Amino acid sequence: MSSTSKWIEGRVVGRHRWTERLYSLFVDAPIAEFQAGQFGRLALDVNGERVVRSYSFVNAPDERPLEFYFITVPDGPLTQCLVAMQPGDPLWLAPRPSGLFTLAGVPDAQNLWMLSTGTAIGPFISILKTPDPWRRFDKVILVHAVRQVEELSYQEQIQKFRDQHPQQFTMIPFVSREDTDFAIRGRVPDAIADGRLAARAGVPLNIDQSQVMICGNPDMVRDTTVVLEGLGMTRNKRREPGQITIEAYW
Repeated sequence: MSSTSKWIEGRVVGRHRWTERLYSLFVDAPIAEFQAGQFGRLALDVNGERVVRSYSFVNAPDERPLEFYFITVPDGPLTQCLVAMQPGDPLWLAPRPSGLFTLAGVPDAQNLWMLSTGTAIGPFISILKTPDPWRRFDKVILVHAVRQVEELSYQEQIQKFRDQHPQQFTMIPFVSREDTDFAIRGRVPDAIADGRLAARAGVPLNIDQSQVMICGNPDMVRDTTVVLEGLGMTRNKRREPGQITIEAYW
């Protein structure tokens, strides 16, 4: 398959540095329509080889430019190039988005829990920018677990969600390597198991009222799923609706 049919050319229109290792890249490209929560594939030709990685869309489907939130990987051939890109620089994108981590596969419930680590907050930001979660759920709880306070990105956008949906939206940060007066210290699955997360949210996390979307590092996804299964929850399947929807982020 030729490059012109498998890939389309986009242009960088901006870049934002959150921390020494966390960045957002803004891209203009004529991709097909996508659903909030899906991901795109970015590629660059590095030393004669096309290097490809998948990144979730942070922007809502009707927003442009496209936004991708990522962490630089030491010696990572693609991320080291992405952080050096300037407005006007070209890059390749897959023409069609991918992924099933969307609200389309999540059954209705009273409460929607969105549990993320690190850059995996990206698809949740995209979903929360759409009308769907606010129309379908009484309460929406966003959890963002990071190592350092400076990694709690998108605070301005999160405040907009608070302002727009004060009765529905709660954001709970976790910081594992710093003591704070506002974040839960430790890991998400432990805070579910000992009741700290539900107590902080003021909303029960149970099989009768909850849908839980989990996106992040595989250890968190696995361990959290085990804890939720201990509460009687099951994975959502097309023919067998449950309460857990997951996406491991690498």
